[in-house]
Amino acid sequence: MKKSPSITVIILNYNAGKILLDCVSSVLKSDYDNFEVLVVDNNSKDQSHKDCKKKFPQIRMIENNENFGYCEGNNIGIRNTDSEFVVILNPDTLVETTWLKGFIDSYKQFGEGLYQPKFLSIDNKKILGSTGNKIQLFGFGYARGLYVPDEGQYNKPEEINYASGTCLFTSNKIMQKLGMFDSFIFAYHDDLDLGWRASQIGIKSWYNPKSIVYHHLEGYSFKWSKLKFFLIERNRHYCLLTHYSRTTYYKMLPSLILVQIIISIFYLKKGMLSSIFKVFFDIIKNRKKIKQKYDEIQNNRKISDKEIILNFKDDIFVPENISTKKVNTIFNIFIGTLSRMTRKII
Repeated sequence: MKKSPSITVIILNYNAGKILLDCVSSVLKSDYDNFEVLVVDNNSKDQSHKDCKKKFPQIRMIENNENFGYCEGNNIGIRNTDSEFVVILNPDTLVETTWLKGFIDSYKQFGEGLYQPKFLSIDNKKILGSTGNKIQLFGFGYARGLYVPDEGQYNKPEEINYASGTCLFTSNKIMQKLGMFDSFIFAYHDDLDLGWRASQIGIKSWYNPKSIVYHHLEGYSFKWSKLKFFLIERNRHYCLLTHYSRTTYYKMLPSLILVQIIISIFYLKKGMLSSIFKVFFDIIKNRKKIKQKYDEIQNNRKISDKEIILNFKDDIFVPENISTKKVNTIFNIFIGTLSRMTRKII
């Protein structure tokens, strides 16, 4: 009997503790006949990787001698497999047994692309996590459906802006074609960057509700810290500077400055204003690297900014643990109006 296409499930670990063991245990119960689990450890200090290898000797493990971050850590995993397909999976997840079959079925239906599952909360399986990630015109990314009750409203597959890096399925061939994750990003906006780059060369991203993955919605790493605020905002600017053509970027610049003023006020109230200064210092310091990435992306692209932003959003979802509902509403009125005005001049 012919085997199903080979899949490597890559789980990147950094001090994940017991949840890594729970994740691997869940994946190993998958109802699929041709997959392996590859844990890539980013120099954890909590011994979680050693406990994992001891409990599950059938898995493969790569032990890095330093923390390479989300992007390069996963790239190391991708370079160390020759499976036809790969799944990037965070350790703070649990999976349904049929999740891999669901991905293969969707791949057969829609073809080459980047796929994400339907995410549900581990703590309350009636609450949605993400049903497809969206990109806002000014470079913000957010998860559609986050914290919304699951009433079957997102049970149809559809094209999305980008697939969540919490669980991302694609072919090894596509990952090689895209150059894998951008290691400069380190963490956060990594999936947005990958999906945006993919769309520029005609590769689509898909939401696949046939695959169900349960996720700790708050995540286990970084929490909300100065480092996380820095990485999110630094990487947003990095994507704007590398993905938009210079013509588009300069047309948007007055709007981007207004947005940055609002973001800076937000960071000030959170006691994180120093992170904003660090963002711009880092952008200036790495301007040659950014120019190099810009040239690479623009030389390879096939789809124009004007065509791509037709699918971008004007508003943004901000979780209430970051901002109050009232502030979120006011922010969206401002940013939505500004976004619609900006579209007219691009």
